[in-house]
Amino acid sequence: MKRKIYNDLLKWKEKKEFKPLIILGVRQCGKSYIINEFCKNEFKHYKEINLFRDTKVIDLYQSNDDSEKKYQDLKLLLNFDFDMEDSVLFIDEIQECEELISELKYFNEKHSNVRIICAGSLLGVKLAKLSKSFPVGKVSRLYMYPMDFEEFLIAFNEEMLLNKIKACFDRNQAMGVLHSKALDYYKKYLLSGGMPESIKELISVKNNYYNYSFDILNDIIADYQNDMTNHVKSTAETLKLNSIYNSLPSQLQNASKKFQYAIVDSDAKSREYSTPLNWLEASNMVQISKCIKIPQKPLLGFVDEGTFKVYYSDVGIFNRILNNDIKTILLDEMKLYSGIIAENYVANQLKSNGIDLLYWRGTRDAEIDFLITTPNDGIIPIEVKAGENTQSKCLKIYDELYHPNYMIRISSKDFGYNPETRIKSIPLYATFLIKKLVD
Repeated sequence: MKRKIYNDLLKWKEKKEFKPLIILGVRQCGKSYIINEFCKNEFKHYKEINLFRDTKVIDLYQSNDDSEKKYQDLKLLLNFDFDMEDSVLFIDEIQECEELISELKYFNEKHSNVRIICAGSLLGVKLAKLSKSFPVGKVSRLYMYPMDFEEFLIAFNEEMLLNKIKACFDRNQAMGVLHSKALDYYKKYLLSGGMPESIKELISVKNNYYNYSFDILNDIIADYQNDMTNHVKSTAETLKLNSIYNSLPSQLQNASKKFQYAIVDSDAKSREYSTPLNWLEASNMVQISKCIKIPQKPLLGFVDEGTFKVYYSDVGIFNRILNNDIKTILLDEMKLYSGIIAENYVANQLKSNGIDLLYWRGTRDAEIDFLITTPNDGIIPIEVKAGENTQSKCLKIYDELYHPNYMIRISSKDFGYNPETRIKSIPLYATFLIKKLVD
């Protein structure tokens, strides 16, 4: 399956001096697959090691030998000279060896010609609490997410439809008769989410989507729950992780429009649950949107630290946790939750395209779902609607207060622009293209 991160890997390869590259992302989003494809396609000499299997590498780096000796012995141990031209070493599950993570500094300082790519399960969690020193400034990082809607259409060989969506976005031109086709694909994306194996399952049933099996998503959720059990210190911490994760549907639906620890546990205090929440964010199982008090540049300078939202990292997983069946999703029978699901979907699309998740909440219960900063038009508010009923007082209130050059409404409506309200309509299936506005 084609992944857009491949282009970022090519840019890394083109550099003359290399920092070891660390790729971070939620479990099952396709990290190992795309790294293997990249290494096989782009290098003459390639070696992959997995520290779950290659435990002698761990033994080597936990020894008292100096860095150069470890470096040379690693070549002998692997029977691979990663110093030779056009070669690359992929270290998977590197979180199993803190000492090797720390030694990446030595690779960069003394052997900057060497190409090394690292990945692993819960690597973000490991990096957040290393006991050894992290090689700050000596490694590059890339973040990988579940497949966005653009990659989803490519997987279905719908490049022509994709090109039409892009052209209509650029010209602010209606899709016309193709609008319903693109919306149908959006609903199917809600069904599978962006996990590659789940999308493969959806492709395999062709047009008979009622034969799609939720087993893959069920297994991924089970793996997440196992991670919460096996990679924390105590049963109490596991319970807190599960409580936060399972509370998100209620959190997103609650009237306060923000994450509340009291929904997790009526006696909960932020100091008791902030560490588990940080763990979930570092694992990339959740995505956090920060509340902006005043929508002025720079937005991150006006963050309300105590107010935020938490989304699932994949909308397919969200629907599975809600136990929405295939008919409910494809026929859009979610009613009250349809807006929350659409909002979670938009959050995933923005995040996977490198856009910070930020929102604004003002007085009179006014809230803007997302804020972006554009180079030409400044700060632009984004409102999300699941259906075609797009009336909202929130954009009007925001407009009266801050007078943006224009505003965006993401909904099931076709592309369009109302010069009186200055509201630009973007269909839900085109959310990934908002990146064009911030670049």
